[in-house]
Parts: sequence; structure tokens; C-alpha cells
Amino acid sequence: MARKKQFRFEQIRINQNVLEPGKELYTTIKGNWRETYFGNNNPIVLELACGKGEYTVGLAEHYPHLNFIGIDRKGDRIARGSTLALEKGLTNVAFLRTDIHRLLDFFVKDEVAEIWITFPDPQLRIQQAKNRLTHPRFLDLYRAILVDKGVLHLKTDNEDFFEFSLEMLPRNGFSNLIATRDLYGSELNNLHMGIKTRFEEIFFAKGFSIKYLQCNKAA
Repeated sequence: MARKKQFRFEQIRINQNVLEPGKELYTTIKGNWRETYFGNNNPIVLELACGKGEYTVGLAEHYPHLNFIGIDRKGDRIARGSTLALEKGLTNVAFLRTDIHRLLDFFVKDEVAEIWITFPDPQLRIQQAKNRLTHPRFLDLYRAILVDKGVLHLKTDNEDFFEFSLEMLPRNGFSNLIATRDLYGSELNNLHMGIKTRFEEIFFAKGFSIKYLQCNKAA
């Protein structure tokens, strides 16, 4: 296992679509993603806690007119998605290795059009609530970088985390909330192009229903 991790860390060191500590753009990319990295003016979409990046890569394939950035702190996970993106020849994909609470170190106001949160750790213990990615302290960060009426998406199998998110979002600067507790039985499933994360496939196979919500940064 240690040898595999070492190999994957070497992959992200080599992969030009990964920004991590020690790489030049890591400290200079803030506010310059379109100009410096993507070389276009297309909207930017983030996937937070992207894991192995399968959702980031899947979205990028379906939406070549958008720029996608998968964000995760685990380098061995990012290695897989970044390598897959390179193998597919995708130029509208980047991966950023950092913690979510550092978003303001890498993005400026109005730089991001959409944010996806796909199957995050629900952090179910009461003392872990501040670590939930829809806790107000994170929602403040999202609002700071999203464009007006920017879109936030959430997918989860966990009912308690979903309920928490439904409560927090309208209280903390998000509006136009639409939601379903059965994504695959809903018309909203058309938004997802059949893309599934590894965790989504596992939970769905075990009989868990997939919850989804979408909302906008309030004006």
C-alpha cells in the first residue's frame, strides 16, 4: 500500500493538471485560473472533496465549454482523476490539492460559476458539525467566490446530512432551493448524465436512495 501511495504522489508531481504545494502556479493562480491555466474565458465549476475525481472528469467530458477543478487534500486520490483526465485528453480539467477551508487562498470574488459537493463525509457527530461542507462557515466561503446566482449542487446518500443541508442553505445566503430524496426516480436525474462516484455506486447497490439538491447564491 505504501508503494502504491508513493507511486501516486509521483504521478501528481508529474501531472501538469495538478496544482499542489511546491508547484509554481500553486501560489499565483488566485484570480488567474482562466487566463493562466485554462486559456479561455469559460465559466469555472468546482467539485469539492472530489476524491478520485471521477465526477470531475465525467462532467468535463459532457461539458467541454466549461472549466472544471476538482479539489481534495488527498494526493493519492487526486492522482487517479488527474491521470484519467490526461489519458482522455481533457484540457478543461484541473485538480487542486488543498483543504476546502482554504478556498479563499485560491479563488477571488465572482471567479466560480458552480460548485458540486458529491458524497462528502457527513460528519454525523454533533461535535463534528462544523466540518460538514454545508455548515455556515463553509457556505460563507462559497458565497464569497460564487458569481451572483451561482449554483450549488449536493449529492448524498445520508438523510441526516441532507436534512441539515436543507436547513442551513436558506439561512445562509442561498435561495431557489429544489431537492429530491430519490434522484434516479426524479426528473432532476437528467442533470447528472449518468455520472456516479465510486461511493454512489456502492451505496446505491446497497439500496440507499440518492438525495440531491440544487440552489443559487442569493442576490
